[in-house]
Amino acid sequence: MLPRARPRLLVPLLAVALVGALTGCSLFGRDEPGTPLAQPSAGAAGGGSQLQIPATVAAGQVSLIQRLGEDGPLRTLSVERNGGWQCIDCAGDGVTSRGTLAPELTERLQVLLANPALADETDQARRYRNTCIDALTSSLLTSTGLITSQDCPGEERTPVAGEILLLLTQATPAEIKG
Repeated sequence: MLPRARPRLLVPLLAVALVGALTGCSLFGRDEPGTPLAQPSAGAAGGGSQLQIPATVAAGQVSLIQRLGEDGPLRTLSVERNGGWQCIDCAGDGVTSRGTLAPELTERLQVLLANPALADETDQARRYRNTCIDALTSSLLTSTGLITSQDCPGEERTPVAGEILLLLTQATPAEIKG
């Protein structure tokens, strides 16, 4: 039915819009869901490409996009179903890091990503709007949809997405330096 199809199309469009707004760049196509987008980098030596976050993710995958304020560094973290992760500019120092979550963390992450309550925490379901200026904004892109939160007084944390965010930031180089 059309009413059900519209929200499924809206999630990837919102993700692309968020990524474009946070990076100030346009995104190019991709071959299959869950693979990083390649985007020409204006400052890349030798004309190479720089990996970007995916516009959609498959079940069991998650991407985290974080930025402190409007001008802060953009941290992107992509985690695969097997626990392998890649973090671009993790600490605001321009370094790309790779690793693998411990097996128990990978299992816990998969349980959280499969939790049906996650669907009620998406930006669309909550009609989420950013309300703070110069706050740390964290956006989780899951197969269920985009889930955004800000570190500002009075903002209510989403239980499942909040736990995913905590797991990811504790298990990877996550410190944002302003």
